Amino acid sequence: MSKDNKKKKHSASLLKRLFGGKSKVEEMDLMQEELLQSPMRTIIRNFFENKLALGAVIVFLTIFLIVLIGPIFAPTDLNESEETQTNVGPGLSMMSVPKELEGNVKEISTGATFSVGVDNNGKVYVWGKTKISRKIDIAKDMPSQKELGKVISVAAGYDHVMALNEDGEIISWGSNRMGQTKAPSEVGRKKIVQIAAGYQMSYALTEGGEIINWGNDNLNDVNVTRKKGNGHIQKIAVSNTTLMALRDDGTVVHMGNQKSDVSRVPEDLTDVVDIAASSNAVAALKEDGSLVIWGKANRSEKEVPEIDGKIVSLFGGRLHFTALTDKGNVYSWGDNNYDQVKVPSSLKNVTAIYGGYYQNYAVTEKGDVKTWGLKGYLLGTDELGRDVFGRLLNGGRMTMTIGAIAVIISTIIGIIIGGISGFFGGWVDIILQRITEIVASLPFLPMAMILNAIIGNSLSEGARIFLIMVILGFLSWPNLARLVRAQVLAEREKEFVTAANAMGVKRSSIVFRHIIPNVISVIIVSATLDFASCMLTESTLSFLGFGVKLPRPTWGNILNGCVSSVVIQNYWWRWVFPAIMLSICVICINLIGDGLRDAIDPKSNEK
Repeated sequence: MSKDNKKKKHSASLLKRLFGGKSKVEEMDLMQEELLQSPMRTIIRNFFENKLALGAVIVFLTIFLIVLIGPIFAPTDLNESEETQTNVGPGLSMMSVPKELEGNVKEISTGATFSVGVDNNGKVYVWGKTKISRKIDIAKDMPSQKELGKVISVAAGYDHVMALNEDGEIISWGSNRMGQTKAPSEVGRKKIVQIAAGYQMSYALTEGGEIINWGNDNLNDVNVTRKKGNGHIQKIAVSNTTLMALRDDGTVVHMGNQKSDVSRVPEDLTDVVDIAASSNAVAALKEDGSLVIWGKANRSEKEVPEIDGKIVSLFGGRLHFTALTDKGNVYSWGDNNYDQVKVPSSLKNVTAIYGGYYQNYAVTEKGDVKTWGLKGYLLGTDELGRDVFGRLLNGGRMTMTIGAIAVIISTIIGIIIGGISGFFGGWVDIILQRITEIVASLPFLPMAMILNAIIGNSLSEGARIFLIMVILGFLSWPNLARLVRAQVLAEREKEFVTAANAMGVKRSSIVFRHIIPNVISVIIVSATLDFASCMLTESTLSFLGFGVKLPRPTWGNILNGCVSSVVIQNYWWRWVFPAIMLSICVICINLIGDGLRDAIDPKSNEK
């Protein structure tokens, strides 16, 4: 079969699929097929044949929809800051209890980003985000089981762990910057009944009711002199950077010197059988089963839910409390920003509860360990403890919004100036082209930075963002104006323009209703490529500190906080993910623009 016949057969089959043609269509040649195809249909067909460009569309639309819809479900709090969650690595393993501990739990204690547990055989387990710094890893630094001995109790602080073995020896590991892992010699001479750990501080309660503390005395408000009741203590609870104690007469005392909301213990508080402390509040369980809460607690911490049964166990997290009743039911209340008070509805027949910070653990009658609260961060956290994933979502929406609006402004200006300049020519063309050259000759980034610095500092945040969009739009239209002018110069000599002039159609209508629609495909390609440029420019300005200001996130100013060599080496997730997202979006947009350009160019249609 000849090549011509093959082409005819291929064309006939194609037209059959498109138009349902039969015998007469099968006889049409290649030129007839092209005549039947509308220009837009040809462009669409050519674009969809470009697999790379089509893949770029799918990837970009996916990212665009995620950053558009995502902030609705994960809004960012511009005032968000959590000092206990700074520079946490990516992952959701904070409550991944080791299988060996299931069904054999003796005690669990929770640190800022990790947990430590001990089984009934005295073996210690550590899980979660255990890497505290470049040199400190709670899991790797843990002594061997032989060195620990048979452990009967564990306590996790902000960045260190304490373990009490059956011989009465306290073994600590982790950060020792303030001496919090070096117990004084007097600890070894007394029998210890309780251990507790806080922020750079360690505590031990002796059988005689005496508290011994060591670590950072400057940061922590702790005074364990006998006039504060030391020597008659039956339980201690760590509250942020101070210590509360339950005395053997059923009263609660603040073991510090400084006056605060926590130190103001209610005067009539007696018959207390248990205490627990959150970051800024204290809860006391009375003998009759009632709870008394005081301190700088938020409203949700003081709103105790209706509890069925009598509370038998109680502990405090960072901003919440959790209680266990004699009926085996568990209740949590307080802040719920990490689902730490969202007790699983299926949780029943609980025998013990543990936790702290933002994690909760419940052990059932069968020995199963149930968890709820903060599992971790998908993409880690930054220097202020803010979720990188949430900031990427909100920052991406801001970056794309600024880029899109800037492109719309520059496209409108470019079409108007280019269309008028190309159609009317003469002195109009000369004046408009000189204006175009002046704007194009301005150094873009320095001009944008200068204008933003001079005008932007006196504006509100919303007005400043609008100003950035306008600056980007007004300084990026010259290239499109020149392209439109060139296309209009070619189109204005065609017969349909002559016919429109002969019919008396207004010149403005000829330009914007007849000529511009014929070059709209070229404008779309240019606007698509300019979108990527505007996103990069906005990110550059924000990175340099002349764009959107922190704490409102954009992909540019997120990277601004990663210029330190310490961050680049140790906290890679803070710069890798924003850089990848920005790069993927810009590459996809450029691939889409190239695909559109190839689809519009007839020479790219290979038969």
